[in-house]
Amino acid sequence: MTLHTDIPARTELERLIGARDPLSVSIYLPTSPVTQEAQADRIELKNLATEASRQFEAAGADRRTAEEIRESLDELVEDNRFWAEQARSLAVFAWPGGLTTYRLPNQLTSLVEVGDRFYLKPLLRAVTFPQAAFVLALAGGAVRLVEVTRDGPPFTVEVPGLPKDAASAAGKSSIADRAPVGRIQGSEGQKVRLRQYARKIDQALRGVLTGLELPLIIAATEPLDAIYRSVNTYPHLAAPRIAGSPEEATDADLAAAARPVLDQIYAQQLAEVGELYDQRFAQGRASTDLATIARAATFGAVGTLIVDIDDKFPGQVDEETGVITPAADDATSYGVIDELARRTLQSGGRVLAVRTDEVPEKAAAAAIFRYPV
Repeated sequence: MTLHTDIPARTELERLIGARDPLSVSIYLPTSPVTQEAQADRIELKNLATEASRQFEAAGADRRTAEEIRESLDELVEDNRFWAEQARSLAVFAWPGGLTTYRLPNQLTSLVEVGDRFYLKPLLRAVTFPQAAFVLALAGGAVRLVEVTRDGPPFTVEVPGLPKDAASAAGKSSIADRAPVGRIQGSEGQKVRLRQYARKIDQALRGVLTGLELPLIIAATEPLDAIYRSVNTYPHLAAPRIAGSPEEATDADLAAAARPVLDQIYAQQLAEVGELYDQRFAQGRASTDLATIARAATFGAVGTLIVDIDDKFPGQVDEETGVITPAADDATSYGVIDELARRTLQSGGRVLAVRTDEVPEKAAAAAIFRYPV
C-alpha cells in the first residue's frame, strides 16, 4: 500500500496563510490509499461541498460566485485519475477562480469551513511532522545515503566523494591489513581503518547535507554506528538507529524502518518542548491563556506555539490589539487558534500542531514567549 502525499512547502504555506477572500473554503476529509475504497471518499467530499454551499447561502454570498466554487468542487469529485492515488487524508482549499489540494499522511476528521481566510490548523500537523529524513546505510563493505521523502518513494542520493567501502577508503584490499602506525593490529587496527572510513563519509556528506535540517538516521551494526557518531559533524544526527546490517536492505526497506525512528524523534521533540514550557512558565514566559497568547502573537512575542489540531474556537482577533471576540461558527468568523498560528508563523515563530494530550495542560493552545508579556 503506497501513500501518495504532497505536503505544502514553506512558500506554499505562506501563500495560504496570507490569502484573503470572503468566500474561502477549507475542507478536510479522511481518505484511503486503496483505490477500490475511493468511492466512499468521493461521496464524503460531495457531502462536505453541499455543506459549504449551505454556509454560502446562510452568509448571503453572491450566488454566481458560490456556484463557481461548487462547480470546481464537483469537478474534483468526478476526477477519476485524482482519486486513484490518495493518502490518509485530503485537504481542499477553494476560492473564486481557484482550487488546490494536499494529500496528507496523517488521519484527520471531516470538516468544512467557510470564511474570509483558509482554516489551516489541521494542515499544520503534516507540516509539523513531515515524515522525511536521510538514512545513512553504513557497513564495512558498502555505504549509501537514502532520502526518505514525504511525497514519493525513497531513493539513493548521489554523493560526490563518498567512499565505496572501508577498505578502499583506507587504500587497502582489506581493513584487516596492518594499520599505518605499524604496531596496531587485529580488532584495534580495524577500528582505526573504520574511523578513517567514517571521517571520509562525513566529509563527503557535508557537500550534500550542509544547511539542511532533516534528521540523519544511521542504519548500521556496532562498532560502525558508534564510530561514525564519534566523527559526525551533521547537527541533526538522530539518536535512535536502524539496527542490523543494511547491505541487503532495499531503499524501501530502509524507509519502512525509518518511520518508527522518526516517530521516536518527534516524541522526543515534543517532550523537550514540554520541558521548556515548564521552565518558561516558572519565569513568566509561557501561558495557555488564549487572551494572553492572542496579544503576544499580535505583537510578535510568541516564539513557539503548540496547538490542538482538533480544537476550534470560532471568533475574531483584533488586528491591532489582539483582543478576542467570540462569534458563532459561520462564514463571518474564523478559527481563533488558527489565526494565532498564522500570526506566530508570520512573525517567524514556530508552530507545532499536535493532539490534545500533547499540549501542555491539555489546553487548546500553549505558547512560549520570546520575553515576559
